[in-house]
Amino acid sequence: MSGGLMALLDDVAALARVTAASVDDIGAAAGRASMKAAGVVVDDTAVTPQYVQDVTPARELPIIWRITKGSLRNKLVFILPAILLLSQFAPWLLTPILMLGGSYLCFEGAEKIWAKVSGHGPKTKTPVVEKGKSAEDTMVGGAVRTDLILSAEIMVISLNEVADEPLFSRAAILVVVAIGITVLVYGVVALIIRMDDFGLHLAERSSLTSQKIGHGLVKGMPGLLAVISVVGTAAMLWVGGHIILVGLDELGWHPPYEAVHHVEELVHGAVPGGLGAALAWLTNTFFSAVLGLVWGAVLVLVWELLPFGKGEHEADHAAPGQHEAEHGRHEDHGEHHGKHSRAATDGSAAPDGSGRTPPGEGGSSAVR
Repeated sequence: MSGGLMALLDDVAALARVTAASVDDIGAAAGRASMKAAGVVVDDTAVTPQYVQDVTPARELPIIWRITKGSLRNKLVFILPAILLLSQFAPWLLTPILMLGGSYLCFEGAEKIWAKVSGHGPKTKTPVVEKGKSAEDTMVGGAVRTDLILSAEIMVISLNEVADEPLFSRAAILVVVAIGITVLVYGVVALIIRMDDFGLHLAERSSLTSQKIGHGLVKGMPGLLAVISVVGTAAMLWVGGHIILVGLDELGWHPPYEAVHHVEELVHGAVPGGLGAALAWLTNTFFSAVLGLVWGAVLVLVWELLPFGKGEHEADHAAPGQHEAEHGRHEDHGEHHGKHSRAATDGSAAPDGSGRTPPGEGGSSAVR
């Protein structure tokens, strides 16, 4: 009896060790897969804060939570089963689908650059949030639909990194990726949109150091969002271009990948040690980004020549009266950061000249 019990305990211990090793493997694989989706993650983080502009501070975090739940539902309920079935029964479709996603990233990155260079606004409008639950529901629905595209890219890119794993391991890894990336993205978004409130709280304290830090946080938020946007655009071009480069090689057209790989090896051989490896990676990243920009520019040109693409562009400029009306509504409700910035940078904003903003003018109870 005791011998049987010891054998059973040995089996349980062995099973526990295997399980622990499997968990470690899943965590490591999830980390590698998540890194490949970095471009989409940064873009997702840059896009989401627009959905809480002109929202009362009390509704900001609840709205982000609703979008977070929608993002998890997108990844776990809709996307994950579909791509697992695809990887199990039609794995040959993964590379073309991944290249379509890479083309979308290249298009988005090139379109943002074109919008800056040409002076035309982006095709996607920032929602004008009006009072009422129906307007909030509409805005959250739009955010979740946008997230569906970005989440699909994240999951397909991640799946491509673990396509050789068994089915259940793939599923476990992708569940970890889905939950981890969603928490990361929307956790960062929540911190970003509350950064100015925290800055105002510090600015209203008596400590001079706290006030300086608070003013810096409020004044620095627009710059932070601009940096995130630039990094997101560059990451989309790099990731998208690299997907296209590797996809072409896997589909049988080898010269582009071989040329980039040859230059990468030359750089790595010319500079020894870790610096050479870093420069080789930057070389691959540079050529991937150039390819992404070129391919994205071609797609933007095709889009602009299409009737519906041109119509959408003309709609941006055909109704200035409507834009003025929206601008008026923005002024009536108060811009998202206007009052915060004045409160933090203008010491005369308050009637007592203290630099503190009365409850009706700003702080956590203001309508942005």
